[in-house]
Amino acid sequence: MHRYLSLLLLSVVGAGFCRALPPLPLAPGTEKILEDIYAGRSDAAIQEAQELQKESPEHPLGYVLEAETLWWKIWIASAEYKYGMTLARHREKAPGDQHYLELAGKALALAEASLKKRESAEMYFYAGMAEALQARLYGLRWESRNTARVAIHARENFTRALALDPGLADAEMGLGLYNYYVDTLSTMARVLRFVMGIPGGSKEEGVRLLQRAIREGQITPVAASFYLAINLHNYDQKYEEALRVLTPLVGKFSENALFLLAQGDLYAKLGRRPQALAAYHEAEAAAEKVSDAAMQKKLEMLVHESVAAVNGGLAGKR
Repeated sequence: MHRYLSLLLLSVVGAGFCRALPPLPLAPGTEKILEDIYAGRSDAAIQEAQELQKESPEHPLGYVLEAETLWWKIWIASAEYKYGMTLARHREKAPGDQHYLELAGKALALAEASLKKRESAEMYFYAGMAEALQARLYGLRWESRNTARVAIHARENFTRALALDPGLADAEMGLGLYNYYVDTLSTMARVLRFVMGIPGGSKEEGVRLLQRAIREGQITPVAASFYLAINLHNYDQKYEEALRVLTPLVGKFSENALFLLAQGDLYAKLGRRPQALAAYHEAEAAAEKVSDAAMQKKLEMLVHESVAAVNGGLAGKR
């Protein structure tokens, strides 16, 4: 039961940043921070996000960006290779969690303070994003009630943001993942969802919303693409479709070992052993360039487990 409710975390995981038509104002350097996040340059991204916090201390963006960077570090630290797929499934509380939650809390407080002065799609979005940051960590730790509570609030804020500005394609990512994951819950979890008053969802609608975020989002297409590919792999076994979604990310962020591992997993599921091994070896080369020693060690371990599974003919088994 805890396992399935934890999926609600992912209903808003990585639920990006917002774009209006015309685009919302983003601080100079935001695109560089996002590029560093997805390229795996976490140290640089954190430093840049902290500089943004100093420049705009009353705006949530800098805190959201730092927490987003930390999330990928948490994801990698929690990941395991199992059932032919590298995935962050579960972990207990860790010392670094408090700082992550404090960043999310700060972003939420700033967004809510702004909303008390004036309603705006932008600040409803940041409020939702801050709660999403909290929800995904609670979900990873299988804290069902905390996950459900903040996920519901995040959904409400994303919905309000889109009501005020339907052009916020990036906000579609959070609602898209919510729809997708709620529709994958087991029968037992669906009953509990009803008891707890958690809104339902449609997987097909979730995919549609994610695809819109990929096409039209200002700064969420990368995260939307990654999670759509992961979901198509893990829940629907649509390996070819998932590979089509993921491949452009590998082309753009060839130094991201996580993307390469995901690509290798899909090649392996499709029985393309040479391509799978090539992707894994590229992931190993990318991991060697990671400045964080703990992340580097974990990525190298994931690569070795993936290669061993493919060489042993195990990757295609579930």
